[in-house]
Amino acid sequence: MLVHLFRGPGRIFGATEDETGANLPSLHAPWTPFRSLDVNRGDVIPGLNPDECLDDIAAHGHYLTDAYVRITGRDRD
Repeated sequence: MLVHLFRGPGRIFGATEDETGANLPSLHAPWTPFRSLDVNRGDVIPGLNPDECLDDIAAHGHYLTDAYVRITGRDRD
């Protein structure tokens, strides 16, 4: 899957299929485009857990991390 990465404030990163990042939560805005990459299950990508990323995109439309730690729950939206 082609995933677009965006940088938020501090060490927050968001990943989404939406190349504009419009579906990333405003709680962690502003979002700045960072890079795009092809993500597949089982890949080794420094700083990104591909399986968690793809699971969260499927369930929530986006994946969020803070210093490479997955953001879940209330902080997601």
